[in-house]
Amino acid sequence: MNKKNMPTRLYLTEDETPKYWYNLRADMKEQHAPFLHPGTKQPCTENDLTPVFCKELVSQELNFTDRLIEIPEGLSAFYKSTRPSPLIRARFLEKALNTPAEIYYKHEGNNTSGSHKLNSAAAQAYYAKQEGLTSLTTETGAGQWGTALAMACAFFGVDLTVYMVKVSSQQKPYRKAVIETFGAKLIPSPSDTTEIGRSILKSDPNTGGSLGCAISEAIETSMKTPKCRYVLGSVLDHVLLHQSIIGQECKAAFDKYEIKPDIIIGCAGGGSNLGGLIAPFIGDKIHGRSNARFIAVEPASCPSLTRGRFAYDFGDTGRTTPLLKMYTLGNGFIPSPNHAGGLRYHGMSPIISKLYADGYIEARSEIQTEVFKAASMFAKVEGILPAPESSHAIKAAIDEAVKCRETGEKKTILFGLTGTGYFDMSAYISYNDGSMSDKIPSEQDLQAGFDTLPVV
Repeated sequence: MNKKNMPTRLYLTEDETPKYWYNLRADMKEQHAPFLHPGTKQPCTENDLTPVFCKELVSQELNFTDRLIEIPEGLSAFYKSTRPSPLIRARFLEKALNTPAEIYYKHEGNNTSGSHKLNSAAAQAYYAKQEGLTSLTTETGAGQWGTALAMACAFFGVDLTVYMVKVSSQQKPYRKAVIETFGAKLIPSPSDTTEIGRSILKSDPNTGGSLGCAISEAIETSMKTPKCRYVLGSVLDHVLLHQSIIGQECKAAFDKYEIKPDIIIGCAGGGSNLGGLIAPFIGDKIHGRSNARFIAVEPASCPSLTRGRFAYDFGDTGRTTPLLKMYTLGNGFIPSPNHAGGLRYHGMSPIISKLYADGYIEARSEIQTEVFKAASMFAKVEGILPAPESSHAIKAAIDEAVKCRETGEKKTILFGLTGTGYFDMSAYISYNDGSMSDKIPSEQDLQAGFDTLPVV
């Protein structure tokens, strides 16, 4: 296609959308270390995981041989209500930066949850319904996952209890309203509704909570409730599998319009959106078909990749989950209450961690005020108010585009606009009135988290 006739939006038809999820693990040269049973320290089996997770999700979690896994017809019909999501050329941002770079963003916020989380939420609710379960429990940080799962559970007819990180529930009261509108129950975490929650509150009554705390409460509740399972919105392999629909749509559109991205950027909390965005492109790099760079961007307040340790750790503060080998700040690390609530997890996806350790991915951390400066610029020129999480990717994309201006190189940059920021107005108020501050953990703060790492 003639570049002069290139549209601002790269369209896919319904027939061109993916019919399968892409399982990156099937193409990885070396698998990440296995999950370990917290009691025996032996690799987890299907029997170990099915008391906690849906059977089909366990099957997907342990599958590292099938490259393509079919999206069920009933779920595919649901996806069609919001997918394919827009892949947009950021022409106004390019002009504002006076850069020769071409910048594209995959906009995942065009649904009521306002984020990419619906891709996996719908899959997990679908499988729960198929299995005959009547309820699910989960945690949520900034609230995007809780909202998405509430939507999905309402659609498929499954009850839901959401444990939301307390400081995020205080910062975003309207998230609670949306989640409850879809029929789910929301509990700020830590709470007095679980043994783990009461224990955490006893040791620190004023804690703002963490994703690790909320996970512990959700798992405890699921284990005590008949016909109930726990579901997770990031970190685990099956979640990244579901999110691969993002990267597959990007790749299909780029191939259709004969575009090859040079740099692919995603924000990084637990790793779900980043893994989903980069998966098919990383697959090409593993097979020598691409020289693209991949950049993970995390908050300086919770720097699991850039300052964490690559070690086995629990996925939750209550130390109930299997042990995962990942980049982690320690299960006892409590991040400062910055506004990027979805990026406040102490660890990182084992897949992302392995790719980073093997040199396929770069990582950088950004301070909060600089991230919001980038968000504000993007909103002014592109007309979309981005989520604080997504704005980490925007910051890196702007930095890479400025480098192109300085060197004269014309690079093609893709970043994930994982969601919108319309429930994050308290954060924008604090940035606009100058009261926002930057909190970076000291070495002493990090050591306190590392001291909670288990001996394996």
